[in-house]
Amino acid sequence: MKIVVLERNSVGTDVPVDCYKDFGEVTCYRNTLAEDAPEKVKDADIIIANKCPMNEKTLGDAPNVKLICEFATGFDNVNLAYCKSRGIQVANVRDYCSAAVAQHTFALAFYLMEHLRHYDDYVKGGEYSAQDRFSNFDLPYADLEGKVWGIIGMGNIGRRVAKIAEAFGCRVMFHSVTGKSTCTDYEQVSFDELLRSCDVISLHCPLSDLTKDLMNKEAFEKMKKTAVLINVARGPVVNGRDLYEALMSDTIAAAGLDVFEQEPISVDHPLYQIKDSNKLIITPHMAWASTQARTRVVEEVYLNIEAFLRGENRNSVI
Repeated sequence: MKIVVLERNSVGTDVPVDCYKDFGEVTCYRNTLAEDAPEKVKDADIIIANKCPMNEKTLGDAPNVKLICEFATGFDNVNLAYCKSRGIQVANVRDYCSAAVAQHTFALAFYLMEHLRHYDDYVKGGEYSAQDRFSNFDLPYADLEGKVWGIIGMGNIGRRVAKIAEAFGCRVMFHSVTGKSTCTDYEQVSFDELLRSCDVISLHCPLSDLTKDLMNKEAFEKMKKTAVLINVARGPVVNGRDLYEALMSDTIAAAGLDVFEQEPISVDHPLYQIKDSNKLIITPHMAWASTQARTRVVEEVYLNIEAFLRGENRNSVI
């Protein structure tokens, strides 16, 4: 078997991928742009990808491809209809980073809610050493206990976040965009009620026609002025320009973002211009990427290939 890993660095060079040699000849590329993919995959039997588009344009001259494995849960980079027409199986990795993303959700929330950048700068800038009292709390912060935490996307990650928020003493409510959630552990409410009621709203939903631009100007205007928004889902769920306006006009208090409409975020994007870390913290799509999570991705892809070669459909999305 000829296995091509198109975006080897997407799991980090500290995590080895040598295990795939068990299945045949492995060729790894640091990263792959769409225009370079056809040449790289033309002789492949199995492709391991992440963000690189997998469609007729990139796969049309690769007659031997039998399996595409995602270094991810999402598979929106794959044209499923085309792959199905070719008999190409597509397999993803599920629930490998729930702990990491839930952890990062609270890292972003606490950074904002406790003004940690401000206080770190206060100490390191010498102001604390120069004062004559033992403490400083010039930017007030509130207990998380007693707050209302709202969740959009009550899947594996959303449920973990709900449990952690509950442990901190929050009242948890959620909104199901599709209306099909079977979760009964927490209060399910309408979108408008979630916006009006919550002190923190965290996004954990997939990107779809229903969720694109879900958080927009109209939504922000319904939120509390003291509310904090956390997006660790997909960038286009939030309208970035509307969020910029909401933050600059104090329509909402703060936002923590790990994902963006375009990645990497452009230096021309309005949100890039906000340097006040009490108002906005941005991380580079890293919520999923703990060492343990990235190791699990590699291991799960190995198991997907192994199952495929045995004639089994493991984590197959078509």
